[in-house]
Amino acid sequence: MQNHLSKFVELMQNAGLNDLTIQAFSTYYYQVLEGTSGKLCEKEIDQPDYDKIVQYEHLHKYPFSPLEKLVVIKLNGGLGTSMGLKKAKTLLKVKGELNFLDIIARQILELREESEKNIPLLFMHSFNTREDSLAHLKIYQYLALPHLPLDFLQNKFPKIKQEDLSPLQNEDGSQNWNPPGHGEIYSVLASSGVLDKLLELGYEYAFISNSDNLGAVIDEKILNYFAEHKTPFMMEVCQRTEVDKKGGHLAQNKHGQLILRESAQCPDDEVDYFQDIERYCYFNTNNLWVNLKALKHKLFETNNLLPLQLILNSKEVDGTKVYQLESAMGAAISVFRESRAILVNRDRFAPVKKTTDLLAIWSDAYKLTDDYRLILNGRNKPPKIILDDRYYKTIEQLQDHFEYGLPSLRRCKSLEINANVYFEKGVEIIGDVKISKDCDLEYCKLQNEEVK
Repeated sequence: MQNHLSKFVELMQNAGLNDLTIQAFSTYYYQVLEGTSGKLCEKEIDQPDYDKIVQYEHLHKYPFSPLEKLVVIKLNGGLGTSMGLKKAKTLLKVKGELNFLDIIARQILELREESEKNIPLLFMHSFNTREDSLAHLKIYQYLALPHLPLDFLQNKFPKIKQEDLSPLQNEDGSQNWNPPGHGEIYSVLASSGVLDKLLELGYEYAFISNSDNLGAVIDEKILNYFAEHKTPFMMEVCQRTEVDKKGGHLAQNKHGQLILRESAQCPDDEVDYFQDIERYCYFNTNNLWVNLKALKHKLFETNNLLPLQLILNSKEVDGTKVYQLESAMGAAISVFRESRAILVNRDRFAPVKKTTDLLAIWSDAYKLTDDYRLILNGRNKPPKIILDDRYYKTIEQLQDHFEYGLPSLRRCKSLEINANVYFEKGVEIIGDVKISKDCDLEYCKLQNEEVK
């Protein structure tokens, strides 16, 4: 296959991308030229050793924790296009009039007041989300701390045509680029100067998570364990269930080093193994704890480019098959020798990837506490929700079908809707409920009644 790297470099230089970003793309592009698939086969991995998994329930509570040395970083680069959104997903209202950004900002401001510690909050934005998000956050005038930015910007990679590994040249220029995955966060922290500034100001630990996961809040028990044991990198994991079988799972290589395998890294003929929740018991919540001094040292060793496993993501743009070169930030668990995973409760994982997730959080199955933590409302796990994509896939469709009020899901175990059903005010779903209607009517309505 012909090497088109010079064309990519020219594109990236013309787009104003820095040398480190160009070097990162070039490294991955050479891997593609050499035939690297980015796949992790069964013969290369094992289940993680039990002693590498910290049990949250065994952690001790301490009277004090090093909050003054902690920075909170949120990944805020997603648009939520799968739900029909065109702006930052985190601008979507999730509890009353509050959106994700409102709740995250208020969590930090509340904790600062309670602890009397200046805990910084930083966002990593993509080129798609930065402007809208920062415009909204202006209402929180004390959120940004002196001497630190409120955000830093993720870069972009050019898309690669699969047929000849040349640059995609779509008429819509925005279609020619993709975010390089959240694994880029480490090099961006370095190249932006943010990492050095944090260390200069005395910050030693970072808690990094997705902005759309409102369960990812600071836990001082985890922070204390992380600091006391001088762990360089720790990933929060949850027990896998059937709902989670398609997401990234924890494993270890043949040398006993913990690794993360994403679905895009699984060979097609090994999907059954990948989705075996007994074989691979833990999934990555993308709640990560990073020792900033250890990160600085590792970046120095690797010229500011951590050797993260390539994810070769196959996509299609207007009929043209392309590759997106990406990496996952959780893959850094393989870079640090003494890295660990910690098994946490399910309430620390409440992401919104689809309208099914959003409906659960909108409902009374979750509640917002006075200190702006999103918690399950009198239950141990969220309801399992399945909605027909024909009628409920987008935010607009969801709002339309629940225009007159959300059903109560506080006592719901599972809800499956396979029909074009519109809900009236005052509906309560109890237990396991499946709603389907094989009829010629445009829709049916549930009105002011319990559905059992």
